[in-house]
Amino acid sequence: MNPDLMESLGRILGDRLGTSDAIRAQHGSGESFHPPDPPDAVAFVDSTAEVAAVVAACAEHETPVVPFGAGTSLEGHVNAVRGGVCIALGGMTRVLHLSQEDMDCRVEAGLTRLGLESELKGTGLFFPVDPGADATLGGMVSTGASGTTTVRYGTMRENVLGLTVVLANGRVIRTGTRARKSSAGYDLTRLFVGAEGTLGIVTEVALRLRGVPEAVASAVCSFPGLEAAVNAVTLTIQTGVPVARAELLDDVQMDAVNRFSGFEYPIQPTLFLEFHGSPDSVREQSEAVAEICAELGGTGFRWATRTEDRNELWHARHEAYYAGLALRPGARGWATDVCVPLSELAGSIVATRADIDAEGLTAPIVGHVGDGNFHVLFIIDPDDEVEMAKADRVNSRMIDRAIAVGGTCTGEHGVGFGKMPYLAKEHGEALETMADLKRALDPRNLMNPGKVIG
Repeated sequence: MNPDLMESLGRILGDRLGTSDAIRAQHGSGESFHPPDPPDAVAFVDSTAEVAAVVAACAEHETPVVPFGAGTSLEGHVNAVRGGVCIALGGMTRVLHLSQEDMDCRVEAGLTRLGLESELKGTGLFFPVDPGADATLGGMVSTGASGTTTVRYGTMRENVLGLTVVLANGRVIRTGTRARKSSAGYDLTRLFVGAEGTLGIVTEVALRLRGVPEAVASAVCSFPGLEAAVNAVTLTIQTGVPVARAELLDDVQMDAVNRFSGFEYPIQPTLFLEFHGSPDSVREQSEAVAEICAELGGTGFRWATRTEDRNELWHARHEAYYAGLALRPGARGWATDVCVPLSELAGSIVATRADIDAEGLTAPIVGHVGDGNFHVLFIIDPDDEVEMAKADRVNSRMIDRAIAVGGTCTGEHGVGFGKMPYLAKEHGEALETMADLKRALDPRNLMNPGKVIG
């Protein structure tokens, strides 16, 4: 890397500039199967001002910058595919503002989801977006994260009030307000949500918080087939039951969970559900869903309100990724996702399961079925070209089906470089408009280059 740039970064960061092979390798990949691409150096920043100074120095020397949070992304978002400087935001964990009355907060981008949860203890508030991993909130903004609670509380797009962003030239802007709505100008906040660091680096996040529900109940129910399980959730949504979580694990995933965590659930497609509200409303919701499940062949419906009982039910869901990997020790996980209209969800999942079985692959399916999003975890050997080709065929057919029915190639994983080949088919001419925005804000393509649109 340019020695003048290294000297500039040294003045800004002191001994917080990492150049060892181990540090660079650690910051060259996320949790995907994609091979790592280490940066030339890692800048461990401590403030928005430092991020701005590092970005300005890199801009002066036309050097790419790649933001890094917790490294939990799945589509190659943090790989330094063109080298440059990784800006590690994990040390920026301060809560800058918290208002119980207004139910909002402003935090630094390196604070993780569980870190915020800890900070909110005793306030009667919580942040509802739960992607499963303990991702940083800046990373969750950048990928437009969602997860298990989206069906009731929405994605990051609905829960971010504003951002502080460092642009490609080092300029700092603040978007949004603490007001719950605004019609003043372009919605720059949502431009950066889901931009994956390609338009600017998010350093602070203003978030909408929610009141902790008075009562919570969880439930689990097994079904004779995938279609019946999905239809149970679809009917639940259509009848207006405000379910807070609606998760599907197929029979392959349930087998994996039983082996990994020592459970004895039936090896059948299974729904994990959660209800929030008053004690009476939670009971009514649970009873209504139990009836729907029974009508569609669901069996073994059990629900729990005690925290320890609920935690036991959800333990299986939260262990799904690692349980899947344990089906084939030594293999890697290729996690992919699509999202479709609810009316198309059952058909999409059933067709994908048939494709997986026809190719002879090991690949559990997990779905946030309340919002039409489902995931496939291919358990693969990346060095086996035949196996990789089979997984690629299944993935491509799944995405083609989703786009054909008005869905998307990714509901929550984001694009990175893993999903780039499918954007033209999904967006058509609109993809060029995205490229226009990229060129306007980052004319030299220094902000996380090689991602989203290249």
